[in-house]
Amino acid sequence: MTIELPDDLIAAERAAWEEIQAGRLTVATADAAQAAVTAHAQAAGLSRYTVEMAVKKAVRHAEG
Repeated sequence: MTIELPDDLIAAERAAWEEIQAGRLTVATADAAQAAVTAHAQAAGLSRYTVEMAVKKAVRHAEG
């Protein structure tokens, strides 16, 4: 299943991933990424888990 991921969701996850890699993830960044995932999942009628895994794969494994 291919999930359409909006740019704002990708941007929120990318910001969180960059902070994780730098060892400085903030609660605000983590909350923003989680809120974006939840909102998109609800709007698309998908499970939050499914959307979260898709966006993490898109951001963290973009080359693959």
